[in-house]
Amino acid sequence: MNLSFPHHETWLHRVNPGLKLVMFSMLFVVVIVIHDPNVMFNVACAMLLLLVWSGHPWKRLLLYGSPFILVFISTSTGMMMFGKGVTTWWTWGLIHITQESFYRGMHLGFRALSMAAVGLLFGLTTRPVNLFYSLMQQWKLPPKYAYSFLAAMRLVPMMVEEFQALRHAHRIRGLHQHVSKWNMYATLRRYAIPLLAQSIRRAQRIAIAMEAKGFANETKRTYYYAIGYSTVDIIFILYFVVMLLLAWGMGTSFPYIGVSDVR
Repeated sequence: MNLSFPHHETWLHRVNPGLKLVMFSMLFVVVIVIHDPNVMFNVACAMLLLLVWSGHPWKRLLLYGSPFILVFISTSTGMMMFGKGVTTWWTWGLIHITQESFYRGMHLGFRALSMAAVGLLFGLTTRPVNLFYSLMQQWKLPPKYAYSFLAAMRLVPMMVEEFQALRHAHRIRGLHQHVSKWNMYATLRRYAIPLLAQSIRRAQRIAIAMEAKGFANETKRTYYYAIGYSTVDIIFILYFVVMLLLAWGMGTSFPYIGVSDVR
């Protein structure tokens, strides 16, 4: 079962996955401490700009990003309508929109949008195998944990296929006609018990195989994929450094609004 879609690889696909994870984690901390909506808007635009090099067409990016757009709308409007402030713009019943709540809502919305763009970019440009190989080679993650995560990820498509086969078997035998669709307990028991039993047997076989191959000890191992650093990693780091400096400089020197702190 193939869970990926065809795309062309760009320079972001060649960035070291471990370095990419560390940089995105540091960016999360930086975004949390930014309280200037002008700077936050520039950071969000810079993160969305990176999606151009994701290697996926715009229609697919819009499909993937549609839940994050809903998060942006819900986060910003929730703070706008029910926030606190002094300068009232509009009020109706429980809804009270003020100037302070509007700017604070937009700031939170752009913060959520920037981190959503980073997460989407990381998922679209990073292969899980390369990520765990990088964590083992550069960041000294024990192989027993890395390979366990990889094995668990490989089991997900197999479980989906087993669920589909089980559902088709129940339909052929007519079992769905004898149980009400509103009886959630019977439906859950009918699917959960066979899938859980099969998963336990498969997990036990994988654990025995990994122990036989020596994954339990911490000896020095060789790897099929050699993940290292390259010039692309330097370009990636420079992009984030220049982006944050430009976002801060333009946000403070040429502000879009007259508010520099929404706290």
